[in-house]
Amino acid sequence: MAKVVQKLDDFVNLIDPDQNQIFNMSQQEAEEIIASGDPEKIRQIEGNFAIVTKKNQQVYMARSIGRPMRYFMAKQVAGPLLIVADRIDDIYQYLKELGLHHQFRPDYTRMVPAHYVTRLDVVGCPDPNPDHTRYFTPMKNTLNSDLNLIGAAYVGAMAKECEKWLDSIPKEEPIGVLFSGGIDSGSVFLTLYDLLLKRGESPARLKAFTLSINKGPDGQQAYEFLDKLGLSMFLEVMEGELSDLDYKETIRTIEDYKQRDVEAATMALTLCKKIREKYPDWTYLVDGDGGDENLKSYPIEDNPELTIRSVLGNPLLYHEGWGVDKIKHSLTYSGGQSRGHVRVYATSAKYGFKGFSPYTLPNVIEVSEGIPFIQLTDWKHEELYALKGEVVQRGVKAITGHDMPVFPKRRMQHGTVGMDDFKKVFPEDEMVYRQYFQSLY
Repeated sequence: MAKVVQKLDDFVNLIDPDQNQIFNMSQQEAEEIIASGDPEKIRQIEGNFAIVTKKNQQVYMARSIGRPMRYFMAKQVAGPLLIVADRIDDIYQYLKELGLHHQFRPDYTRMVPAHYVTRLDVVGCPDPNPDHTRYFTPMKNTLNSDLNLIGAAYVGAMAKECEKWLDSIPKEEPIGVLFSGGIDSGSVFLTLYDLLLKRGESPARLKAFTLSINKGPDGQQAYEFLDKLGLSMFLEVMEGELSDLDYKETIRTIEDYKQRDVEAATMALTLCKKIREKYPDWTYLVDGDGGDENLKSYPIEDNPELTIRSVLGNPLLYHEGWGVDKIKHSLTYSGGQSRGHVRVYATSAKYGFKGFSPYTLPNVIEVSEGIPFIQLTDWKHEELYALKGEVVQRGVKAITGHDMPVFPKRRMQHGTVGMDDFKKVFPEDEMVYRQYFQSLY
């Protein structure tokens, strides 16, 4: 679909509104709320969105995690020109059309941080700094320590978002779940399966798509997960070879170079490509991205900058990074999953899919931030890592009645392909990815 370009003398919007998934109001109503700059009103917008609107000389931009948004301020003889898009290369191409591409560098673009309304004054040289006002501030420790109640609240919130999403798409359209048999994709699949039955709709719309490169372990794990529940007929394993994995194509797609995101996105990109080749008319894909961030389920030992105290003591650290007011905040990218979700968004969009990641929505994140992590883990790493399986398994049981299998945690990229083969494809030095990205421009 061609992008709808909203153009004023000093402002160009290349964001496609059809990619938004707003559940409780129209696009126009959401735009009016964004233009108000009122964070309490913006928090009331439900779903995934990236919206930019102009009021006098002020531009307001706001987004959820699920929709990236970037901007670039160009110089014209008549004054500044603000260009807003979801991709860096869209900005670059537009500048080429205007003959202004000599001003461009990818690190001059800026990413709007999720969960903030960003105000920018289009007033001329020198460009003012943007003003960021938080619109989503979840409260910590709102839940007690009962894991059954926590699980029911958390998975229940995710199920409600899936219900709203199902209401927003045609009832006859098939639904694919990017599926590894892990906790997040497994819980999303079982929730959708349960919802379709309760709604009186055919669960035959569902399919669990799994990528297995050179007989990688996810194929077997996905089968065991579904077979234990008598649901293996929904599984479709997409087989592939090492030659299907191209990290350079991934970097061009996600416009980023962070090592773990490049690795995961390479698998997602390959799976989306294979689904599109076999099913040319398929539209809707769902995934479990965001589940690790919500339950703080990353190996802290892998990051020398983190301690368990920084992870548990900083709200939304995995979602937003250190925050827009910190010296560690990048000017080119936002932080955490606000930056990293492009690994899912861009890979599905490249092949014309409309993706949905229910765990990234604020109503779900709000419940997860209310979990009393410190009380439940007593600052112990292993207690934290075990918590996710306990919470989600109990939640799936409470909401769907299914006894969800739980396997040891494994990153998507390490389940798609065996580790010996993995090392043949991906360089160990992140600088290799960064240098390739910089060479694109």
